[in-house]
Amino acid sequence: MKIVISPRMRCFGIAGALAGLLGGCATPAPPVGLQEEFGSGSMHSRLFDATPAATCEAGRRALLSQGYIVNSASADMVEGTKSFQPDPDSNVQMTIRAVCVADAANGRGTLGFVSGLQDTYILRKTNNSASLGVPAIGSVSLPFSASSEALVKVASKTVSSLAFYERFFDIVKIYLRQEARIDVLPDPPAIPMSGTAQVGGAADMADMADTADADGAANPP
Repeated sequence: MKIVISPRMRCFGIAGALAGLLGGCATPAPPVGLQEEFGSGSMHSRLFDATPAATCEAGRRALLSQGYIVNSASADMVEGTKSFQPDPDSNVQMTIRAVCVADAANGRGTLGFVSGLQDTYILRKTNNSASLGVPAIGSVSLPFSASSEALVKVASKTVSSLAFYERFFDIVKIYLRQEARIDVLPDPPAIPMSGTAQVGGAADMADMADTADADGAANPP
């Protein structure tokens, strides 16, 4: 018995063989592991002996002192951004957000939570060739080309450096201490008048009274 293989069956056989070959060579992408591990660390939080409003105000001043642009600020939250350029073709934007939560019944204790987000952008160029439409021929590409540049985000991650947050908390504490010194600053003491000044002041007041009486007698109503 003779088996005849048609061109159509031959094509299907070749396509199936190629599909099996490609399927055998392709390796599945490795699964992405769980990145978050909840722990008892205090990297992102600190306890401050101040009100939430005073703590967030100190956080706002801390960001301003380091060149950050404050995007939003309130009595319980402050957020700022700052841009860096490690090289001519890349840009890094840092965003810091601080949240102030009351931690004591009297409102003097505050638990501050801080997180930093770092976004990385790179400069990508796109070449665009000019084309000219000719009715008889169609579209003709010309050798003239133009390139456009745009920043494309390639990475975004939360800062996980303990030293980074420690430096921020240290600056917040500095501004809180400055605010505390202003609050407890006593009123300036009154300068007592000397005996000569008191006598002279009484004499001047007497002279003014005598002048007023003389004017009243010379110019009766």
